[in-house]
Amino acid sequence: MFSDNLLQLRKINQISQEELAEKVNVSRQTLSKWETGESLPDIEKSKLLAEIFGVTLDDLVTYESTVHGLGVPPKGKHAFGIVTVGDKGQIVIPAKARKVFNIKAGDQMLVLGDEEQGIAIIKEQHVFERFVYPYQNKRSQVQKQMKNSPLTNL
Repeated sequence: MFSDNLLQLRKINQISQEELAEKVNVSRQTLSKWETGESLPDIEKSKLLAEIFGVTLDDLVTYESTVHGLGVPPKGKHAFGIVTVGDKGQIVIPAKARKVFNIKAGDQMLVLGDEEQGIAIIKEQHVFERFVYPYQNKRSQVQKQMKNSPLTNL
């Protein structure tokens, strides 16, 4: 897994073995051994590699692209796999996605759609936290300002 992920990330980012070896302060031969699986870097070098490629250390080391058919995702982005839509339109959200986003039975989800980009599912509480509450607070501030405005006292 690690060697495949390292090779894939280096090629996607169009970095030569020499350039990457220089960035992590090792020889090109050492980097080649990491990519072929002959040896593994220590934890500090692994952390540095993850930082260079903008991925998590966990994904760099354990991500299996053969399972998802996708490459190592950028830090903060996830590919949880493929789900099947049931005959009534239901889907099962993968366990790892439920854990990462703290989704529990009974949580309400907002389903959004873009005909060009697809469907997004957002935990309902986040919709209010990000969109409704800030708007309501801003609206309240504007209303207070208008009440106190010298123009409204004419």
